[in-house]
Amino acid sequence: MFLRRLLLLLCLLVAAHRSVADDGYRLWLKYDLISDPGLRKDYQKAAGFIVGAGNSPILKTAAEELQQGLQGLLGQTVPIHSAAKKGKGGIILVVEATANVSGGALGKDGYRIAEQGGNLVVTGSTESGVLYGAFALLRQLQTRQPLRGISLSSSPRIQYRLLNHWDNPNGTVERGYAGSSIWKWYELPERIDPRYQDYARANASIGINGVVINNVNASARYLTPEYLEKVVALASVMRPYGIRVYLSVLWAAPKVIGGLASSDPLDPKVKQWWTAKTDEIYKAIPDFGGFLVKANSEGEPGPQDYGRDHADGANMLADALGAHDGLVMWRAFVYKANSNGDRFKEAYQEFKPLDGRFKPKTLVQVKNGPIDFQAREPFHPLFGAMPRTPLVLEVQLTQEYLGFATHWVYLAPMFKETLDADTYANGPGSTVAKVVDGSVDQHAISGIAGVANIGADRNWTGHPMGQANWYAFGRLAWDYTLSSQTIAEEWARQTLTADAPAVRTIADVMVRSHGIYTRYTMPLGLHHIMGQTIHYGPEPWLASSARPDWTAVYYHKADAVGLGFDRTEKGSNALALYKPEVQRRWNDPSTCPPNYLLWFHHVPWTQPLSTGRTLWNELCTRYYTGADSVTWMQQQWATVKPQVDAELHADVAARLQTQRKEALWWRDACVLYFQSFAKQPIPAPFSPPERTLDEIKRLVTIYQLR
Repeated sequence: MFLRRLLLLLCLLVAAHRSVADDGYRLWLKYDLISDPGLRKDYQKAAGFIVGAGNSPILKTAAEELQQGLQGLLGQTVPIHSAAKKGKGGIILVVEATANVSGGALGKDGYRIAEQGGNLVVTGSTESGVLYGAFALLRQLQTRQPLRGISLSSSPRIQYRLLNHWDNPNGTVERGYAGSSIWKWYELPERIDPRYQDYARANASIGINGVVINNVNASARYLTPEYLEKVVALASVMRPYGIRVYLSVLWAAPKVIGGLASSDPLDPKVKQWWTAKTDEIYKAIPDFGGFLVKANSEGEPGPQDYGRDHADGANMLADALGAHDGLVMWRAFVYKANSNGDRFKEAYQEFKPLDGRFKPKTLVQVKNGPIDFQAREPFHPLFGAMPRTPLVLEVQLTQEYLGFATHWVYLAPMFKETLDADTYANGPGSTVAKVVDGSVDQHAISGIAGVANIGADRNWTGHPMGQANWYAFGRLAWDYTLSSQTIAEEWARQTLTADAPAVRTIADVMVRSHGIYTRYTMPLGLHHIMGQTIHYGPEPWLASSARPDWTAVYYHKADAVGLGFDRTEKGSNALALYKPEVQRRWNDPSTCPPNYLLWFHHVPWTQPLSTGRTLWNELCTRYYTGADSVTWMQQQWATVKPQVDAELHADVAARLQTQRKEALWWRDACVLYFQSFAKQPIPAPFSPPERTLDEIKRLVTIYQLR
């Protein structure tokens, strides 16, 4: 009777657990019981105990994370032993700085997982390497991979892998679409929200090792004693997960909070102030990561205010670091208001002449493209143009120009498009990825940064599928050779369902979603034609703004002849910023990839393209088929309803309804507006929009009131 009651209680507990809706909080770290009893039994034989590698915070984290994951996945107690344990069927954690694999040493923070003496041995070249290996082992179980005969090793290809938060002291997030900031500044340092630890766990699980906690449009308040003790509290949470904290700094801080008359980087008093402030920070946070700086861009103060250049500013901060183990990351996102120029060229023109002048510990942080995180951009011409300066690649995870938290857009294909682009900086194969990892120019330091899409929403990213962009960034920052498909399947299997056909369906939608989005918003290389104030929705008719390069007409240049920005030598000649091999491909409209065509060419409406259609007909085809593809996304998502948590499925399905409505909005606004120049009918088999351009313009006005 007792056993029968116990069994009934267990069944009720399992049923109750399964009835709890998945609110997305656990991200991809869902250590739920593996339902396949045979597979679970195989795993149980291999993971009966854990032998920890030591008592340091990071190593304790590795052992405890393994324990938590294994106990959830396997449904059994998995004890942690601090010393060697005789017997087989356990997991041994080992730190071995000289660990070799396939004849070569593991790189810094690398790991190896292999069978040895009947046990699984997780070896890390550092303590963080052991932690990453522990998460990799859990990923093997979560994705239902075999453990028998396992021989897995990996080292990060990029040294500094950072999230950049654009969070403000008042709790807002610039270009954030998942609620308010996760940092509760008014509670810190006395109260440490448990969410901070879960955030650190998620980052460590995908290899992210640095966090810039505040907006690049920085407040000097973060450098005050009041806020530094709050930063100290956050650093204490991140440290056991191998994550270092960084700060964005306001260039004018010596004036704003230091009482100095200027912020001139060559002023001895300014230098002394920054050195003292840096020493103060490192005294409080010995593993502080360093500074991120946005200067002389979009109205932010900087060294140019005093007749100095970016190298003067960055080098002054590098000197302030002194012997401290830290970095200065100086953003190259700069442009001036110039109606006759081409914003495409401005960062190159300012930073290329400074190559070789930046001191050690200084990296220049460059956006993936030359404008501003558009839905698709050619790679930034600075990649491959500054061989004596290590460059940080900056990509956007928050969907500022990609549908906010309404549209399902998986960004790994966009990241890969940049990473795999060949700069020809040192001959063929000099991809952006190899420029960034330092191998092209033999740099000792390397970095990559993702602008975070993380907020106080329970599911972290607003749109549940937006979590995949966070995950994909971490995985590609660690190993940029991974495919978008592989990462999508990994994430879906860990986050949504273990059902193999459903995983394939979801991953297929994910991989195609970015191409679908660009088709119904900015096809053929159109860019910067979104709504003015909040950057949402279409506004290709925008002709007046506070700056000429904040308008749409500045970029698309539609007229009676055609469409697109001529950046050949007949136009702005921005193409000349690239190596000759790149120029040759992009300079000719007949060989320029269609996705970049209107980035570089003003093409006549009646010009036949490589698709066999005229520009006008191809433009319409892409807008219409792109909008129709959202219906396909809805249909595919409906097929996996039985395999996905009901509440989560309903959430995504509702957002897809909005996405479909807004895809039609984009389609109708753009084809009607550009038709007013092309003077061409909507081609068969597509039907003309049922609403007028004036009606759509009124709709845009309503959206701008948000």
